Amino acid sequence: MRTSTLAGGCAVAAFMLASPAFAQQALRFAHVYEDSTVYHEAAERAAEAIAEGTEGRYTMQVFPSSSLGNEEALNEGLVLGSVDVIYTGPAFMAQSSANIGIADYPFVFRDFDHWQAFWESDLLDEMSQAYTDATGNVLVASTYYGTRQVTANKPILHPSDMQGLKIRVPNAPAYTLFPTATGANPTPMALAEVYLGLQQGVVDAQENPLPTIRSAQFHEVQSDISLTSHTTATLTTIVSGITLSGMSEEDQEVVFTALRDAAEWATQEVLSQEDELVAFFEGAGVTVHEVDRQPFIDVVQPYLVSADMPWEAGIYERLQEIGQ
Repeated sequence: MRTSTLAGGCAVAAFMLASPAFAQQALRFAHVYEDSTVYHEAAERAAEAIAEGTEGRYTMQVFPSSSLGNEEALNEGLVLGSVDVIYTGPAFMAQSSANIGIADYPFVFRDFDHWQAFWESDLLDEMSQAYTDATGNVLVASTYYGTRQVTANKPILHPSDMQGLKIRVPNAPAYTLFPTATGANPTPMALAEVYLGLQQGVVDAQENPLPTIRSAQFHEVQSDISLTSHTTATLTTIVSGITLSGMSEEDQEVVFTALRDAAEWATQEVLSQEDELVAFFEGAGVTVHEVDRQPFIDVVQPYLVSADMPWEAGIYERLQEIGQ
């Protein structure tokens, strides 16, 4: 899977320093996910590969569960150099480079194959380079985060079932479109706060892929999972340009390869988990509902093709042409 525009390390060269990399440098990989998730395990796998591949010149410590801050803080820390590597999403990258944010919008991907084709496309290369130009940071890998579903204490089978529902979403505009279009009330909230928010009734519902619903144990405080499959979601792995500026090309390639291999492993794990988790949730007493996506698509589609969207003209059409 092509996940970076840095062929031969050329795009990083602008950030290179003349001095060699420091010996025994410890990298900090921060993310907001629990240490029980495959995403954390993938980061740990990458850490092992980096230490081995650089012969100890670099190690990497992984900080899960928002221990170094929420997603907004981690993106800021990447620019400041206070963290070296993060998981984030296209919606948060879009705060610096708007076009890539389209990848986090609802119903822009037909299915997993379309998602994968985009992350291997020339369109992605253009977006990735624009993000690097804007921030100095480098998109190294993409992990399939899963397809986002709605949990609530009632079935969500039609757009009208969303009416008035107070639903937690990540704090980025891409995630507010689906609830807004269907008449719900999007409520931004940090992932670490969602379980308690659902339990105490601060929010009525939330939306996440099945593996995240399980790892965060949302099924303990929500009775229904409705398979709206509204967003085919991505975790991007970003490396700070400040970090790369002190690294030799050889060590950069070790780091990039380790992170890409870990992302591919995690993608396959998420796909496998999605196949198994419906039975798990049903066994836990949760009602899982199949959903006809088309009425939801019909409600959201006019927004996606409107002039109000933040990406440049023609981006949506180019995305839809991929894989056709």
